[in-house]
Amino acid sequence: MVSKRLLSDEEAIKLLESVGCSKRVVEHCKAVTDFAVELAKACKKKGLEVDVDLVRIGALLHDIGRGRTHGVDHGILGAKIARTLKLPDAVIAIIERHVGSGITKIEAKKLGWPVKSYIPESLEERVVAYADKLIEGSMLVPLDVAIERFYQDRNIPDASVERLKQWHEEFSVCLQ
Repeated sequence: MVSKRLLSDEEAIKLLESVGCSKRVVEHCKAVTDFAVELAKACKKKGLEVDVDLVRIGALLHDIGRGRTHGVDHGILGAKIARTLKLPDAVIAIIERHVGSGITKIEAKKLGWPVKSYIPESLEERVVAYADKLIEGSMLVPLDVAIERFYQDRNIPDASVERLKQWHEEFSVCLQ
């Protein structure tokens, strides 16, 4: 479990606004949160150990870096912001690893990021990243729409599409 106190929803939303996130970004984060929490609760009902509160706050804050940029590096910048705010490491990991369906060390190097893996590791990280891929703006979209967005972006490798499909299989079982 998370060692540091998690923020309330209101504190998280105020934080997003204070770093410059637009109303549109805040609404997106709320929509991702709704779906991610629903998914986390479904996983819990299936017997998986998942921290629903961590998913809730991680999902609310996953795009905090969009207060500074809308580039692919918003996860990196968001993690920096979260570190300066002394947010829990588990929340920082969600923010840093939610981009695409994860970024490998090799991809990170090509992007000019610090060379390390940005692939979601914990169940909470995967839940938020998956929910983010299925929320376009503030609307839930089918998997095939999310995959088509991936294919339209030539920078997203096939391995990312495969990870997204694997997450869909993993989480579809929980939602049944």
